[in-house]
Amino acid sequence: KPPRGTVVKLYDEEKREVPPGETGRIFVGNEMLFEGYTGGGSKDVIDGLMATGDVGRFDEGGRMFVEGRDDEMIVSGGENVFPKEVEDLLSRHDAVADVAAVGVEDEDFGQRLRAFVVLEAGKQASEDDLKGYVKQNLARYKVPREVVFLDELPRNVTGKVLKRELVEMDAEKSEA
Repeated sequence: KPPRGTVVKLYDEEKREVPPGETGRIFVGNEMLFEGYTGGGSKDVIDGLMATGDVGRFDEGGRMFVEGRDDEMIVSGGENVFPKEVEDLLSRHDAVADVAAVGVEDEDFGQRLRAFVVLEAGKQASEDDLKGYVKQNLARYKVPREVVFLDELPRNVTGKVLKRELVEMDAEKSEA
């Protein structure tokens, strides 16, 4: 009989459970596990647990930290980078009103992180200020290679940031 409540485990790409402190894909399960989508799609399942589509880590005390969506993870210079972690940090900077980070193609590193920032009215911050802020708080490889300042982020009617438009905006800019 399965345990009562919800089980949460983190697995790596080889379907091995990851130890505390390491990042893995989040899988959950309980007696009410979802059967699949009506269109026939399904999520990955390991040991009866289903992928949530998120990645995170457990600390030594057993608390879980969600670091981002597994489909948004980029690999830059061999390191896994989750745009959400960088967005969350930059959003706490007092000059930043809104922020989105995306992975863009990079000839040397495979992909690199680019942050799009909307500044608070009347506040100032340079690209170097914001890169320095990330460098002080996160690993060096998580520092965005560029910070692009916008008047507003592109959003859909429900308010979700349209990250594909940001990636395409970059492609158009580099072709010019």
